[in-house]
Amino acid sequence: MIRAALPSDLEGLAALYPHVNPSDEPVSRDLAASRMEAIKRIPGSTVLLGLLDDRVVASCTLVVIPNLTNGGKPYGLIENVVTDARYRGRGYGTRILRAATEAAWDASCYKVMLMTGSKQPSTLKFYENAGFAQTKTGFQMRRMAARPDG
Repeated sequence: MIRAALPSDLEGLAALYPHVNPSDEPVSRDLAASRMEAIKRIPGSTVLLGLLDDRVVASCTLVVIPNLTNGGKPYGLIENVVTDARYRGRGYGTRILRAATEAAWDASCYKVMLMTGSKQPSTLKFYENAGFAQTKTGFQMRRMAARPDG
């Protein structure tokens, strides 16, 4: 089952996020709740969960960004795509990306973007198989050093 995250899902998300980067500093429950509310205040934006028997096994965040070009249509940005390592290769990540993309289309987005720092061929193939094309060049500037894989 895929649905929008609720404040009661914060523990499940906290357990899932180390599967992205185990060395990330954990976020306090209060800060996580505040950030989730901030995401929800942006029309069309959400944190999606993939649940298996009430266990959070996959998630991603969709932020819908207002736009002044393309007829004023917004665009979607997907971040924090993660599947519990024990459940990878079963289609949960693809389903969560499909749900995020559909939510973006429902919000009238003209495009959906995501970036990965991974150079792993399996990760790049995963995004391609989910329908994303590597058609742009991404750049970023970080205040803090990037983690080794991204």
